[in-house]
Amino acid sequence: MSYLKFDKNQLINLEQSLSKEVLRTNQAGAYNCTTLAGCNTRKQHGLLVIPIAGMDNKPHVLLSSLDETVIQHGAPFNLGLHRYQGGVYSPNGHKYMRQFDVETVPVTTYRVGGVILTKEKIFITHENRILIRYTLKEAHSPTTLQFQPFLAFRESNSLVQENDQINKEVLPCENGVKTCLYEGFPNLYMQFSKPVEWVDNPNWYKNIEYTKDMERGVPYTEDLWVPGYFRLPIAKGESIIFSAGVTEVDPSELDGMYKAELKLRTPRSSFFNCLKNSAKQFYLKDGDKMYILSGYPWGVVLARNTFMALPGLTLAIDHKTDYETAMRTALDALRAFMDKGETEGRIKGIDLPDIPLWAVWSIQQYAKYYGNDAARKLFGKDIAAILNYILADGHPNLKVNPANGMVTTEGADKAVSWMNANIDGHPVIPRTGYLVEFNALWYNALMFGAAVFAESKSKAADVRRWTNTAELIKPAFVDTFLNDYGYLYDYVNGTYTDLQVRPNMAVAIGLDYSPLDRRQRRRVLDVVTRELLTPKGLRTLSPRSYGYRPFYLGSPREREEALHQGPARPWLIGFYADAYLRVFGMSGVSYIDRMLIGFEDEMSQGCIASLSQLYDANPPFMGRGAISHATNVANVLLTLRTLKKLNV
Repeated sequence: MSYLKFDKNQLINLEQSLSKEVLRTNQAGAYNCTTLAGCNTRKQHGLLVIPIAGMDNKPHVLLSSLDETVIQHGAPFNLGLHRYQGGVYSPNGHKYMRQFDVETVPVTTYRVGGVILTKEKIFITHENRILIRYTLKEAHSPTTLQFQPFLAFRESNSLVQENDQINKEVLPCENGVKTCLYEGFPNLYMQFSKPVEWVDNPNWYKNIEYTKDMERGVPYTEDLWVPGYFRLPIAKGESIIFSAGVTEVDPSELDGMYKAELKLRTPRSSFFNCLKNSAKQFYLKDGDKMYILSGYPWGVVLARNTFMALPGLTLAIDHKTDYETAMRTALDALRAFMDKGETEGRIKGIDLPDIPLWAVWSIQQYAKYYGNDAARKLFGKDIAAILNYILADGHPNLKVNPANGMVTTEGADKAVSWMNANIDGHPVIPRTGYLVEFNALWYNALMFGAAVFAESKSKAADVRRWTNTAELIKPAFVDTFLNDYGYLYDYVNGTYTDLQVRPNMAVAIGLDYSPLDRRQRRRVLDVVTRELLTPKGLRTLSPRSYGYRPFYLGSPREREEALHQGPARPWLIGFYADAYLRVFGMSGVSYIDRMLIGFEDEMSQGCIASLSQLYDANPPFMGRGAISHATNVANVLLTLRTLKKLNV
């Protein structure tokens, strides 16, 4: 039985099938995404969504959807589904769906009378092309298929309305047509593996609604252009392939292209394999460089997310070379900022104060897999440069206090940590001064650097300096953050101590080198477990703290206010699990294993086989925000690999 399979009852129930989304990417920035029912519920949904380098490098929806119609005895049965103004669904093609299987590629099975038709979608790796293979499994009479393309040609976060600016020209190409609605966009080639008839029938399909955008309180209605339709016969047992791409393809190569791509797929036959596939969807390869997208459908390349997610997205699934390529790309950007103050480039937020700290943590994970010698050989110069850069107060917003070795940052007027919600240009949580995870990461970085260069005579002076600084930090950290209630203050600014119970303390107890001893870790762990732990990660604020808002709902402003005031984050479970295992040893393995059940349940919810950006902090713990998030997938993968090593 397939690990991920949905039956007729789940598919024809729109309340269920519209809440589940399927994402596929080409590891070069392009993707296709829609719901199980095939009805787009977000403006970012689309059959072919690609970045356009010559325009703005943002994803653009070219082909929004492709409606299939089965024709028998002259009677049409449209398999498409759209929501129109007033909540009207048409043409209700979901009622013909019988099964949806996601194990290798998304496969939808339709039944129309005596006709059984399957539809399989696959994205070509590193190419802006999606292939859809249709196979007529059963038919008792001659069958014709008709295909109606819905075109958008817009940036994925915008909407289009009927206008007279479009280019309505449709030109023939081999076994298909090409078209381009607006200047600056590439041609869209729509071709089939066999000759096909094109029928001009231009129309605007108006007032299509996107319910997820409606829920978010943002514009949600648009008009899509349909220039006509394709028509071709199909015989019982025959497969035909549809291709949509920005370059013309030889139709005779489509079958071989599909089969070759299919061989590259890892079946989603387990929890680990689901996340492994999801991990690779965040890869963004561009020539000899590689980046990590923060999430879908509106993710960008962020420095913090890159360093936080990279080990789990690569090392945990045995993609060592991809780690090295992406890390070198990110470190080059960081060194350009450290050496020259450069912040322009594809990686955003490289100037934030905790970026160097997360960079060292990320290298540390590489060392845990391949040893300190390997880490020193590839990244030793970077480790030393980062530590000495911070000690020299090179960063404009990360300053070392020479009295206690700890670092301070200014975050009252601009959000500087991962808790970066802003309203009207001001941080919702003005974390400033001594931040708990900043200082824990700083102590960890110094200790790791000293360990990496412990045998290096040329770095002996640096090692002494790093070790001496760490020795200053250890008692100061405890005195500054650990309170009588057994947990860590989230930040301390002068005489002000933030009393709210937040999950950043989990980073401090989960690091390899913690300024806390085992007993102190245990006390903090108890508070985190009691007040922050949920089946979907750690709450961003304790229910006992003032301002707790468990649900990420409402207008954009309401959601921004709630972002870090309760909703749970799965990525923090990695640090929690590491802390638990360090405190309880092997006796904690079964507990962590059971804890991960909550994440495995998500494989058939939300974005199928992935993890959302955040989850409501109270039952039923619904997924919210980005449908697939890099740091969450990465850190759950790291935890799975840790458990696998301990169980071997």
